[in-house]
Amino acid sequence: MSLYSVIREAGPGFIDGGIPAQPDVADHAAFMNGLAEEGLILFAGPLAGTETGRLRALLIMSADGEDEIRRRLHDDPWVRTDRLVITSIEPWNVIVGADRLAASRA
Repeated sequence: MSLYSVIREAGPGFIDGGIPAQPDVADHAAFMNGLAEEGLILFAGPLAGTETGRLRALLIMSADGEDEIRRRLHDDPWVRTDRLVITSIEPWNVIVGADRLAASRA
């Protein structure tokens, strides 16, 4: 498994009013929490200033590759309704803090 930085942004189905205005907030949250419990998502959340506007979120994921990330995130209720789209997936090489990250995964 490798680490990846994933950026997701509001898609064409995103409704004005930020995160609270979106239908199926609880379903989206449950889906994301499930991926975190599996260990696929290590950290995730909106980037500062986007919580009440056009959402941008950063996810740090542990996966076998980009295909697995795209496949697994495709089942997010917000993806199926075009509320979120992936704008980038990049391998992430942790140098500083690698020991703290490893401890958080244990």
